[in-house]
Amino acid sequence: MSSTPHSQHAPSYYAATCNDSRYRPPLEGSTESDVCVVGAGFSGLATALHLAERGYRVVVLEAQRIAWGASGRNGGQLVNGYSRDLDVIERRYGRDAADALGGMAFEGGGIIREWIDRYGIDCDYREGGVAAALNRRQLAELEAMVPGWERHGHSGLELLDERTIRDHVNTDLYVGGLLDRWGGHVHPLNLALGEAAAIEGLGGRLFEDSPVVRVTGGERPEVLTGQGAVRADHIVLCGNAYLGATVPALRDKVMPVSTQVIATEPLGEATVRRLMPSGACVEDCNYMLDYYRMTADHRLLFGGGTVYGGREPGDIAARLRPHVRRTFPELGDVRFDYAWSGNFALTLTRIPHLGRLPDGVWFTHGYSGHGVTTTHLAGRLLAEAIDGETERFEAFARLRNIPFPGGRLLRVPLTAMGAWYYQLRDRLGL
Repeated sequence: MSSTPHSQHAPSYYAATCNDSRYRPPLEGSTESDVCVVGAGFSGLATALHLAERGYRVVVLEAQRIAWGASGRNGGQLVNGYSRDLDVIERRYGRDAADALGGMAFEGGGIIREWIDRYGIDCDYREGGVAAALNRRQLAELEAMVPGWERHGHSGLELLDERTIRDHVNTDLYVGGLLDRWGGHVHPLNLALGEAAAIEGLGGRLFEDSPVVRVTGGERPEVLTGQGAVRADHIVLCGNAYLGATVPALRDKVMPVSTQVIATEPLGEATVRRLMPSGACVEDCNYMLDYYRMTADHRLLFGGGTVYGGREPGDIAARLRPHVRRTFPELGDVRFDYAWSGNFALTLTRIPHLGRLPDGVWFTHGYSGHGVTTTHLAGRLLAEAIDGETERFEAFARLRNIPFPGGRLLRVPLTAMGAWYYQLRDRLGL
């Protein structure tokens, strides 16, 4: 069995500062387990850890490295709620669905904080997240959102005006915002690696460099890799944007979308405290949003930009520098030490897609930009359902998921046209 990794993480700030570089060799030969989870991003790790805490024997298969995809490359922000707000969910699916999803909307962040404490995960957790409004329309939308969140139990919200938002981000860009004290930010790769270690501590097994070539459900579910096989009572697919065509039934339910991130040179503690005094992270309210935060070693980590279909742009730094300069003019020419890209999975409805295929195989994907927290909720719901508690899982599974129109050929240009429309609205302040 090889002890040398074939795959490497993207050359990101996170990979350069991870706490645990241990390699879990590929699966070789046949094995059995209660549950086989495909994918070692947040979805797969959360599912496996929730199951392991319930006493299940779990095997996790990862095609590359743990958190190789979006889970180890994202902005690290714990953003509550979903990519569509609760009033949209209610209009689309009815009050019962909105109440069910609203009752779970803030659970993912709580799971993360619980596991950080329980398993001693060192991932630079900081409390607080700000949604920043660039115009009065966006600020009014934030104000309208607050009663719905409070109705579902969120008591950590504070509306910010043009003056008080500067307690969190010192820029002329925003007219106000919303502080979510239940939000926050982490080093996501270190969080994932800590969760992997927790799974192993509970008897679970993880295999890297083990791409899945076939999945069969039915009475004797089995997952085949190039060098081995896992037979299990349950199979859970958590490949998200990187599942590819392994399971054709899921291929057109999501679209891979790339987003770009940079990390600057260290700015020094004084500069960090002046620019982002409270230590909270920030995302703006544009359709094509910017998101950013300061790292534990005083760098600005800044993300934005979207490419439908998952293609990586040629010059990430050039793409993001105007956004950094617009937000913090004094950092317009600062050195970027790291620049990377990664894919997340978008659903047409912008609602996470959880369910079970006709052959009995479970799946979860499509968090549409809210993956850090929602993956951890999805993992709990899958563990509950496998353990026989299906009510909360079914609240998501019964929602209609619509494939992207136009098939594989036209779904990217059609979605890009829709995005262009919303970008124009953002620019015009409509």
